[in-house]
Amino acid sequence: MSIRDVYIVDAVRTPIGKFGGALAGVRPDDLAAHVVRALVDRTPALDPARIDDVVFGDANGAGEDNRDVARMAVLLAGLPVSVPGVTVNRLCGSGLEAVIQAARAIALGDASVAIAGGVESMTRAPFVLQKPERAFPAGHQQMYSTTLGWRMTNPRMPEEWTVSLGEGAELVADKHGISREAQDAFALESHRKAAAAWSAGLYDREVVPYPDVALERDECIREGSTPEALARLKPAFRPDGTVTAGNASPLNDGAAALLLVDEEGLAATGREPLARIRASAVTGIEPQLFGLGPVEAVQRVLAKAGRGFGDLTTVELNEAFAAQALGCLAEWPELDPALVNPRGGAIAIGHPLGASGARLAGSVAHQLAAAGSGTGLAALCIGVGQGIALVLER
Repeated sequence: MSIRDVYIVDAVRTPIGKFGGALAGVRPDDLAAHVVRALVDRTPALDPARIDDVVFGDANGAGEDNRDVARMAVLLAGLPVSVPGVTVNRLCGSGLEAVIQAARAIALGDASVAIAGGVESMTRAPFVLQKPERAFPAGHQQMYSTTLGWRMTNPRMPEEWTVSLGEGAELVADKHGISREAQDAFALESHRKAAAAWSAGLYDREVVPYPDVALERDECIREGSTPEALARLKPAFRPDGTVTAGNASPLNDGAAALLLVDEEGLAATGREPLARIRASAVTGIEPQLFGLGPVEAVQRVLAKAGRGFGDLTTVELNEAFAAQALGCLAEWPELDPALVNPRGGAIAIGHPLGASGARLAGSVAHQLAAAGSGTGLAALCIGVGQGIALVLER
């Protein structure tokens, strides 16, 4: 059996909304349906009935996204009911996992055309209540927020594994001696690059605003932020720590999707592809050091692709925290940091968990298409200790 080439024909995303912001009133299944519909509308030569599967990442799944949000998106987008949908969860890497799984199906001949993406509404993540162990309890019951982080943790988990995500970022800062000043400077640069990219129109082809919502661009970008403003923020996780709300990614709402095809599917679209998928990798690490998860994943994916850091022309590394991103870069001395997140990163753009991986893959594809050629990398750290990476080429 021969392995087929897999192409990215198009990639779209919503503007990323802030927690409780412009997209707070939009259900996650509607966000997902919007980007699916946008992809189909932008490729009118493709019969939607030819779509073999829709794969979506979703990190929460506890609220309105609870019943296979990929299938809900298919139906809400008005695609033929014959188009199936499946939802995958690799936490922060879910959107990229969706791309990888859809690409794998195409490469193996199980599909010719697929949509892959991700969605998250952290604003609308519900509070949940466990069922009591016995009927009619007289005492109070604990309610959990499903917005972010550990909940209903298994007591058999070692305590050092179940620290908060922010404490995990502090551990990475400790490991690599990353100062508060370095983290704040990295965050400021993320905002500067994102604002410059929007001003230059670099996101115009990629971003599809949600109808009847007054949000045309990413909502968390702070163009006017200064070193002095960031320095005034208090540490968020340790009294004497270095991680603050200013040098960490915010809580967000948004969705992203990509159209993937083989050669036959490409002919059916009548379009030129943005990029070709070359290789993927996923790895594990100690849960408390989740921020360094991409380190080994990137090394593995480059080896699979037969490429080195010197071959890369653009890199999208998810900025869950400045400390985490800087920790990864410290372990990749061969990588030119100027290639990383040239249009801004998650600290400025936002990190809607299940959507971020698809956003990164789509951004790399658009950057390669704009350049006309090159090799791109997308990578994310994942809570509970994993890393995921994808290499694209044009």
